[in-house]
Amino acid sequence: MNLLTLPAVAPVPMRKRASAQVFEDPLSLELLAHIQRIAPSEASILINGATGTGKELVARHVHNLSHRRNGPFIAVNCGAFAETLVEAELFGHEKGAFTGALAARAGWFEEANGGTLFLDEIGDLPLAIQVKILRVLQEREVVRLGSRKSIPINVRVLAATNIQLEQAIIQGRFREDLFYRLNVVSLQLLPLRKRPGDIIPLAHHFIEEYSSRLGYQSATLSDDAIHKLSKYSWPGNIRELENVIHHALLISNGNEIQAWHITLNNTRLVPDDNSNVSEITSETLLLQALESLFEERVDNIHQLVEDLLIKMAYQHCGYNQVHTASLLGLTRNVTRSHLIRIGELIVNHRTPR
Repeated sequence: MNLLTLPAVAPVPMRKRASAQVFEDPLSLELLAHIQRIAPSEASILINGATGTGKELVARHVHNLSHRRNGPFIAVNCGAFAETLVEAELFGHEKGAFTGALAARAGWFEEANGGTLFLDEIGDLPLAIQVKILRVLQEREVVRLGSRKSIPINVRVLAATNIQLEQAIIQGRFREDLFYRLNVVSLQLLPLRKRPGDIIPLAHHFIEEYSSRLGYQSATLSDDAIHKLSKYSWPGNIRELENVIHHALLISNGNEIQAWHITLNNTRLVPDDNSNVSEITSETLLLQALESLFEERVDNIHQLVEDLLIKMAYQHCGYNQVHTASLLGLTRNVTRSHLIRIGELIVNHRTPR
């Protein structure tokens, strides 16, 4: 089994998530071989994949296989910054450059000097910042906010996104020249449902990891549990699997994990290939759910469905307002108002994204 277990590197301006990428499925092994070929180069890499597929882990693996492995690895979530602060965060600022700038500070490009800078959710950056990143990549130097002095840097940039940047270019939300500058090499991370050979090895990995944290003996998976895990479509990908295994360990007290210990959204179960169950479409599931609501004579069904749709879309998009708005075909302001109304977003409580 090829398991990438990579060390945490500080500083990172976002919460470090426990994650792992196990390469057991044939498609994953192909990706691993491709990474091993391109990692030693200095080429910029664009990593595409849905939320929870392990984009940051792959970026760390590229760094560890490169000649920069002894330098810093800095991971930056571009969607986590307020638009007014993103320039200072990336490029640094001088004392007095803006209200609250009480001292000069290096940006993340400078912090990554001699190593690798991983820009996650690159599609969230404002166009004005995209222009400045393009200049940094071309000139290999940064200018801090409030300064006229350029600072040479030696940084390899890896970027990641869970949106189609080509579509964002057409919509005028992403610069085409920056896209080509970042997309020298492209890595596509498949969702977990499309590489089923990774599901059980990943489950075993998380069992070992969380058993150690909880002080349990290493638990095992029953045959029924393995079957249940294998037949789920994993919309939340590796991150969802990790949470499911963590929860299963807690309620099993570290003993053998049975199927009933595994809590899943049963509407996402995949029928057996040999079963007579017809293919379940999204439309069928929606109709069944609505029929149940009509039969139960639920009050204000429209409001209930709208609230649930917005809530689920927000969770599916990793609590990112921009991606949620895009998925629902709404503006960000309308989406934000809905989230505040249903209690999913509290003003000044969470960093806006």
